[in-house]
Amino acid sequence: MSEFTDSRPWLKQYPDGVPSDIDTGRYRSLVDLLEDSFLKHADKPAYSMMGQEFKYHRLETYSRKLATYLQKLGLQRGDRVAVMMPNILQYPIAVMAILRAGFVLVNVNPLYTARELEHQLHDSGARAIFIIENFAHTLEQCVARTHIEHVVLASMGDLMGTLKGGLINYVVRHVKKMVPAYELPGAVRFNAALRRHSQTEYQPVTLEPDDVAALQYTGGTTGVAKGAVLLHRNLVANVLQCEAWYMPALAHRPPHHQIAFVCALPLYHIFAFTVNMMLCSVLGGKNILLPNPRDLHAVIKELRGHVFHAFPGVNTLFNGLAHHPEFDRVDWRHLRITVGGGMAVQGAVARLWLEKTGCPIVEGYGLSETSPVVSCNPVTNDKYTGTIGVPVPGTWVMLVDDEGFEVERLGDRGEIAVKGPQVMAGYWQRPDETARAMTPEGYFRTGDIGIMDASGYITIVDRKKDMILVSGFNVYPNEVEDVVAAVPGVLECAAIGIPDERTGEAVKLYVVRQPGSQVSEQEIRDHCKEDLTGYKRPRSIEFRTSLPKSPIGKILRRELRDEYLAARAAEMPPQT
Repeated sequence: MSEFTDSRPWLKQYPDGVPSDIDTGRYRSLVDLLEDSFLKHADKPAYSMMGQEFKYHRLETYSRKLATYLQKLGLQRGDRVAVMMPNILQYPIAVMAILRAGFVLVNVNPLYTARELEHQLHDSGARAIFIIENFAHTLEQCVARTHIEHVVLASMGDLMGTLKGGLINYVVRHVKKMVPAYELPGAVRFNAALRRHSQTEYQPVTLEPDDVAALQYTGGTTGVAKGAVLLHRNLVANVLQCEAWYMPALAHRPPHHQIAFVCALPLYHIFAFTVNMMLCSVLGGKNILLPNPRDLHAVIKELRGHVFHAFPGVNTLFNGLAHHPEFDRVDWRHLRITVGGGMAVQGAVARLWLEKTGCPIVEGYGLSETSPVVSCNPVTNDKYTGTIGVPVPGTWVMLVDDEGFEVERLGDRGEIAVKGPQVMAGYWQRPDETARAMTPEGYFRTGDIGIMDASGYITIVDRKKDMILVSGFNVYPNEVEDVVAAVPGVLECAAIGIPDERTGEAVKLYVVRQPGSQVSEQEIRDHCKEDLTGYKRPRSIEFRTSLPKSPIGKILRRELRDEYLAARAAEMPPQT
C-alpha cells in the first residue's frame, strides 16, 4: 500500500467549516437546483448585461416559455440541443429551457469554424440549435451535413428593450458589421420562439440523477474533440463542492450585499458554466455578463458600475487587466475570491494582482471530464502557492506511472488520476476512449503530470504532450514560463520543444513585451541563467506582438509548435 491510499492528507488543509464530503442528494438534477433558486431568489437580479438586469422570476418565466416551445417541436426526451452563443442573456435562458424540457445540452464554441461545428453537431446528433446571428453564416456552411432540424436565431439586442435593443442590433449589424450575410430558411427568431406558446402549456419533466445533462466537448487542441458525458449528478456534485469550498471567502462580505460574480469566462466553457451559472444560482447571486472579455477597455467600463465579490478567470485575463492603465478606476475593495483556472497562474501575475486588488488568486484545476473542478487552493490563503491546491470535498486524487500503477512515494512525479462524484460517465459513443481514460478502480486519467507533497498540495508540471525532452532530461514549459514571466517588461511568454540534432529537443521561447518595454533577449537569458539549469534554458527566443490563445485565453503552445514545424519543413530542400 502506498502513502496515498492510507488517508486523505489534504483534509487537514481545509478551512474551518469545509466538509470532507458533500451531500450529493441535495438536488436530484440541475433542474431541481434551478427551480429552487427561482423560488428562493425570485426578486433578486440574476444577470446583468450592458445596464440591463434580469431577475430570477423573469428567468423562470422565460425559460418555461422556451421549454414549451422546444417540447412542441416533437423532440424526444434525451435529444441533444446545441447552444452557440457568447455571454449574453439568451444563453442562460436557452440552457435552462433545454434542461427543463428534458433534453441534453451541447455547448458549442461560437468561434468554431464550419468544419469544427459540423463535427460537433454531427457527433452529438443534435436536432436543434440556438445560435447568435453573428455566427449564422458558419452554421449555413455545414447544417445540411448535420442532424439539425430546428434553428433559433438570437441577436445581441434581444431582451434589451425595444429602443435599446434596436440600437444595439443596428450598431452590431451595420456599424461594426459583425453579422456576415447568411441564409437559414425556416429559422425562428429567439423572441418569436418565446412568444409562440403560453407558459401554462409547459409539461414538467422528472429527471433522475443519472440522466445526461450535457455533452461537454474537449478543446480538440490535442486531437478530435470528444464529448464528455456529464450526468445531472456530476454537475450538481461539482456545484456543491464549489459552494462548500468558496463560502469561507464569500461569507465575509457586507450582509446587505447580494453576491455578485464577474462572468468574463465564456458560459459555454465548463468552468464558467459550473461556477458562474450554476453556483451563482444556488447562492442567489448576480452574474455580470461580459460578452467580449478580450476588450479590456469594455470590461473595465462595465465593472466600474458594479460591486462584485468573485472573479473566476485565467492568467492572461488577470495579467491584461492588472497592466491596463484604467485598472484603478474599478472598485476592487469588495473582491473576496479570485479563482484562476484553465492554465497555470504565473507567480509574477499573482503577485501583481494581490498588490493591486488585495485579493490573492487561488489557483484551481479541473477538466471538462470532471465537471470541471478537481482541486483548488484554500480561499483563506493570503498568498500565491504555486500549486493547484488540494482536492475539493469528496474527491480522491492519486498519481500513476505510465503503466497505470500508483507511484510509491510522496514527491514522485505521476499522471494525475481523479475519482469523485463529479467525474464524467464517459465519452459520448466512444467506449474505447472511455476505457483508455479510466483505471480499473474508477479513476479518470487526466493526462497531466503532477507531484503531491505531504500536505496533499498538488503541483502540476504539465501536459504529457507538452513535455520537452532535452538530452534525456524532462523540461516542463510551465517552469520555464514562470521564470521568464518574472522578468520586468515581459507581458506574456510560451515555451515549446523544437527538434534539435544534438539534444533531441531544445526549448524555444516566444515573448510578448509589455507596452513601451524594450526588454532584450540578453536580459531574458541572464535571468534564466539565474533560475534555470542549463538544459532548461531557451535555445532560441522570438519576440512577438501576441500569442495564439483559445477562447478562454489559454495560450496554445501546440499551435506555436505546429507553426514552427511547418515553417521548418518549408525551408528544407526537396528530397530527390
